[in-house]
Amino acid sequence: MPSDLHFLSLAEASKLIACGALSPVELCEAYLDRIDAHNDALRAFLTVTDEAARLSAQRAEREIRASGQRNPMHGLPYAAKDVYDTAGVPTTGHSALTRDRVPAQDADCISRLDRAGAVMLGKLATHEFSTGGPSWDVPWPPARNPWRLDRFPGGSSSGAGAAVAAGLAPGALGGDTGGSIRLPAAYCGLVGLKPTYGRVSKRGVLPLSWTLDNCGPLTWTVEDAAIFLQVISGHDPEDPASAKNSVPDFRSELTCGVKGLRIGWVRHFYERDTIAADAVVTAMQDAVDVLRSLGANVVEVELPSLDTFQACYRTIVMAEAFSVYEDMLRRRPEEFGASFRYRILSGALIEAADYVSALRMQRELMDVTLAHLADVDVLLTATTPGPAPVQHRMTIRDSFSTPPLTLPFNIAQSPTISLCIGFSADGMPLSMQIAGRPFDEACIIGVAAAYERETSWRSERPALLSAEEPESAPVPEPGGSDDAVYAMLAERIGLDLPPKIARELAAVMPLTDEIVEAVRATRPYGVEPGTTFRLPAGEEMQP
Repeated sequence: MPSDLHFLSLAEASKLIACGALSPVELCEAYLDRIDAHNDALRAFLTVTDEAARLSAQRAEREIRASGQRNPMHGLPYAAKDVYDTAGVPTTGHSALTRDRVPAQDADCISRLDRAGAVMLGKLATHEFSTGGPSWDVPWPPARNPWRLDRFPGGSSSGAGAAVAAGLAPGALGGDTGGSIRLPAAYCGLVGLKPTYGRVSKRGVLPLSWTLDNCGPLTWTVEDAAIFLQVISGHDPEDPASAKNSVPDFRSELTCGVKGLRIGWVRHFYERDTIAADAVVTAMQDAVDVLRSLGANVVEVELPSLDTFQACYRTIVMAEAFSVYEDMLRRRPEEFGASFRYRILSGALIEAADYVSALRMQRELMDVTLAHLADVDVLLTATTPGPAPVQHRMTIRDSFSTPPLTLPFNIAQSPTISLCIGFSADGMPLSMQIAGRPFDEACIIGVAAAYERETSWRSERPALLSAEEPESAPVPEPGGSDDAVYAMLAERIGLDLPPKIARELAAVMPLTDEIVEAVRATRPYGVEPGTTFRLPAGEEMQP
C-alpha cells in the first residue's frame, strides 16, 4: 500500500478497492486532508463538499462490501469544474453574477458519476464562464500551477489542472470549447481528453458556445482518462447535441501499441504558424522518434493555418457567448470581469451573415481535417508553443495574438487527447496532442498509452514551488480613433454601456473586425453551415 494515497492513479486505487486492500472512506479522507493542506496556496477548489463526500464514500464502501465493485470508478473521488450543475451545491461559473446560484438538479455527467458510485470532493476554479481569465477582478483569485505557483495553470479548467497535478483529486471534470481541457493538462503535466462532439452530454453545464462546447476528463494517466470517460459517455435524450452512438470499451486498445499505424504529423502549427520554444520543438521530435521506434509510420500533414482556424473559432464563440449572456451583459455589464467582457462583448456587433459565414467555414475546415484522417489513423501536434507563462504578466490581448494549437480539433469536432512529453529547462511540463476520427476515442487512447508506457514522465510530480506573485488584473488597452463609431453601433442595438466599458469595447473591436474579415468569402449556393452535420461513424449522430 503506497503511503501517499493522494498520488494513486484512478486505475491503481480502483484495483486496491476492488480487492479490499483500500477503503473508499480512507481514500476520501486522504484527499480531504490534502485539500486542507494545500488548497489555500493552489486556489484550485472554490467549494469543498467534505461532508457529502464522506457520506458518498461510506455508501460506496457498504455497497462494495455487499456486492463488489460494479465499475472501476465505484468508490473513487473526483472533482468538477464549477460550471457543472450540482444539486444543492453552488455552481457559480467563477462569476460574481452567479456566486449565489444553487441548482436544483445535477448535470448529466454528475448524475452518471453518482450512479457509478464515484465520490465528488467539490467544485473547482475556472475562468469566468469558461473564458474570462486569468482574472483578479472576480470573487475568487485564479488557480495556481502546482509546478511553480506563479505560473499559469491553463484555462479555462484551471482548478481541474491544478487539483489533479497536485494530488488534490485523482481526476476532474473539465470543459473544452477551444482547448480548455487540453491546455490545463499541458501546463500542469496531465492527460486531458476532449471527446468527439456529442459523445458526452452537456446538459446542466453552463454554456459558452453551443456549437463547440465539450465535456471531458483531466487525469494523471491515459488509462485513468479512459476509465473516467467510460462513465460519463452515452446518449442523453434531453441534450439536443448528444450522439446516439453506442459507447465502446475505451480501454480496448490500451495495450495494442502503434505498430503499423499511420500518424499524420502537423508540425507547421508550432514551427511556422506559431513559433514554438526550442524545448517544445525538441520534445516533439523526441516523441515522434519514440512512436517511430514502436513501429508507427509518421508522415507530415499540412492543414489550413492556425490563423484560419482561429478566425472561424472566435467568430462563432464571440457571437454565441454574447447570445448566452446577453441579458446580463445588457443589464449588469460592470459585474463581469474585464477579461470576460474583452473576449465576448464585441459579439454584439458581429453581423448575422458573418456568423453564418463562420459556421460554413467550420464545415470546410472540418471536411479538410477529416479528409486527412481518412488517410492517416491519427494526427499529432504540440498542445502549446511553450511551457506555462508567468500568470500575472499575461494580458487580455494575449488570447487574440497567439492562436491556441488546440482550436483546430474543436472546429473539426475530433476526439483529442493531450499528454506530457517532457519538461523545460526550469522544470515546467511540455505536451503533445493526438487527434482522431470521430467517435474513435479508443484509437487516440491507444496511441497515447503506447507513448506513455515507453517514457518515464509519469514518475515526476510537482513540488509546489512557491514564487512571488503580485495580485494584479490585466487592463484592456485604451480605445482608438474609432471609439465614437463603435459607441454609435452599440447604441444602435440598444447596448447602453458605462464609459469605461464602452472604451473596452472600442479597444477590442479592431481585433474583432480583423478576425471577422477573415471568415468572409463567396461560397457556393446551398453550402450548409457547420451546425448541420453528420459525423461518419457508422451510426447516426443527431446534432
